[in-house]
Parts: sequence; C-alpha cells; structure tokens
Amino acid sequence: MKSRTLASSIAAPVAAAVLGSVATSTGMKSLWYRTLRKPSIQPPGPVFPVVWTGLYASTAWASVDAQAQMTPDEASTYRRKLALNMALNAGWCWSFFRGHQLVPSIAVAGALAASSADLARTAGGASKRAGWALVPYTVWNTFATVLTAAIWRKNRNR
Repeated sequence: MKSRTLASSIAAPVAAAVLGSVATSTGMKSLWYRTLRKPSIQPPGPVFPVVWTGLYASTAWASVDAQAQMTPDEASTYRRKLALNMALNAGWCWSFFRGHQLVPSIAVAGALAASSADLARTAGGASKRAGWALVPYTVWNTFATVLTAAIWRKNRNR
C-alpha cells in the first residue's frame, strides 16, 4: 500500500473531524444555537460524537480499501473527491455553528450528501465492501440535509 493512500485516507477524515469539532464545540454552547427551535427529528446531543467517530473511521477504512484496488490515476481522482468531501464536511460545521447561516448550511449539507454518494459510488467501483462501508456516511449526510432544512423552517423568522 502506498503511503500517500494511507496518509490521505486517514489525514482527510482526521482533519475534517478536528476542524469541524472546533466550530461545533463552541457553537453548540452559543446562545444562538441553544435558542434555536429544534425539530422532533433532532437526535440528542450525545449521539453526534458517537456517530461521527464511527463515520470518520469507516470513511478512512473504506478509502484505504478502495484505493488499494485502484490504478494510480483512479486513486488520485478518489483522493481529490475525498478532500472535497471532507472540506464540505468541516465547512458545514463552520457555516452552521460559527456562521449561523441556515440557508447556506442547507446548500453545504446538500453538496456534502451528493459528494458522499459519489464517494461511495467511486469506492464501490473498486471495492464493493468499501462502497457499502460508505453508505451509512451518505445516509447520515442526507439526514443532516433534511435536519438542517427542518431547523431553518422552524427558525426562518429569526
């Protein structure tokens, strides 16, 4: 296995997790977030770090597995897609929790969900198990889009 594959597969999710956590940890404590009206589909706060830890770990694993089956050009394309996906991932946290921008956050979440589906499709083309490992990540990001839109609907007059 090439060191570039291992490094990018682990570094991208770790970087997204760290950058997203910086925005989220302070954002969840903000008066703005605490006073938002949340929809009934909002999971309890402790669910998020547990789910995200698993999703980042499965994304790293799937990325290593998929790239091991790819040609160098395919792996390079996959790494670019992974980098974009993780930038969108962290970007949502900054748009929502730090920027307090609900409508742009819906757009970022939607782009993240689409990017996640493409990442799963691309990984699945090289390794079926890697593609399937990314399905929960895609589903969660799709749910995040729905949740962000539901939060906006409940708070659009703010």
